[in-house]
Amino acid sequence: MPKSRIRKKADYTPPPAKQTTAIKLNSRAWVAPVMLAMFLIGLAWIVVFYVTDGSLPIDKLGNWNIVVGFGFIAAGFGVSTQWK
Repeated sequence: MPKSRIRKKADYTPPPAKQTTAIKLNSRAWVAPVMLAMFLIGLAWIVVFYVTDGSLPIDKLGNWNIVVGFGFIAAGFGVSTQWK
């Protein structure tokens, strides 16, 4: 019986690498700094209010200074919705 031909297998060649394309997120550059600034201003406002026993930042507001501080923090969360 004759021997069959031995076929040489081609060496493995990996598939061509896909070119990576940069994904443009359309993120606004101002969002992160403004968001963090609002968070920090709100936190600082509340901390200063407690440390100074209510005499700072605005004495006439009294305990409403806490609301102002949380307002800054809430505004920071509102700005964060603009981040893409």
